[in-house]
Amino acid sequence: MPEAKDFDILISGAGIAGATLASALSGQGLRIGLIEAQATANTPLPKGTSIQDFDARVSAITPKSSALLEQVGAWSSVMAYRACAYHHMTVWDAQGTGMIEFDRDDLGVGCLGHIVENRAITSALNAGLAERNDVTRFSPAELAGCTVDGTGAVTVSLVDGRSLRADLLVAADGAMSKVRELLNFQTREWSYGHKAIVTTVQTQKSHENTAWQRFLPSGPLAFLPLPSAENLHLCSVVWSQEEARADELMALSDREFSVEIASALEHRLGDVTECAQRWVFPLRQRHAVDYVQPGVALVADAAHTIHPLAGQGINLGLQDVAVLAQEILAAVEAGANPGSIEVLRRYQRQRKGENLAMMAAMDGFKRLFEQDALPLRWLRNAGMRGVGRIAPIKQLIMRQAMGL
Repeated sequence: MPEAKDFDILISGAGIAGATLASALSGQGLRIGLIEAQATANTPLPKGTSIQDFDARVSAITPKSSALLEQVGAWSSVMAYRACAYHHMTVWDAQGTGMIEFDRDDLGVGCLGHIVENRAITSALNAGLAERNDVTRFSPAELAGCTVDGTGAVTVSLVDGRSLRADLLVAADGAMSKVRELLNFQTREWSYGHKAIVTTVQTQKSHENTAWQRFLPSGPLAFLPLPSAENLHLCSVVWSQEEARADELMALSDREFSVEIASALEHRLGDVTECAQRWVFPLRQRHAVDYVQPGVALVADAAHTIHPLAGQGINLGLQDVAVLAQEILAAVEAGANPGSIEVLRRYQRQRKGENLAMMAAMDGFKRLFEQDALPLRWLRNAGMRGVGRIAPIKQLIMRQAMGL
């Protein structure tokens, strides 16, 4: 085996979380290696604005997350390409009169967040990393193995035979993390029994820079606003459905699906006049029992996956990245090993509780809105109306959701 190449930090995964971490650590005197299974060549982003030109995968980026992306030099490129600020949220129960609305004026802010195509974020991050001399990218490169010696140093072997060594390996390689598997991190997980259908649709009426969400007994439906031209109103759709029903919907023609989804939103945006390619994926909650081992840390989806009903997954992951970067740089400044378990446990203490609380809240919301019993339906509808009338509580919820 060839001699291992040494780094201070190795990051597995060059998606949003991994590329943001590499960007946050760059320029601090560290040798950083970024490993990505897929090719990361920066292909030009589509310039067209038709329904087919949008990435089906989008994220609702909170102000706190956009501030981090701005700090690492990526947000201006994202905004220069395209993003849709949303000013308002309307959430309602399909089984009753309960409704709650959130507006930027409630907090005196410019917007509640931005809906952004995932590829716009990764493109901006990778363009920035290409100009950084302290980040070595290995792409495409697949992990074959990971070992940690008695000192906590990590050796990563790649399928092509190369060997890399570092003080710290960060797994940012997604929900099916190879690092998590190779190093036997234990997880608690279960299936929701749902699948999420994602697509882009054109609607008859303007989305009015509003995120629309309706809770149906079979699962929540979200219409998220996308940048739209005059007389071209586009939304990204995430529809969580019971598995059998999701399969039925995927089997429909585009025209039939458009009719179903417009009806499910009660035609709040009129008819759905066009539908792009649909994608579907199973929904599963997963949480690592521990985020860290000596020399290894999990972040973002490698550490936790959450139901997409509130769009908080990527924001939780970016806050993992922010805290881990802060702890790594503090350790380096103090002359400590960034891969030491004491350093990594400080990261885990700050993030694990918040992530668990958000996961529990989202799971509770999902289960509450699935209940058909009349007392529970009355309770949740009354609760939504009550929260909407109590400004301090509504503002607290909004600030929490926005990461403020």
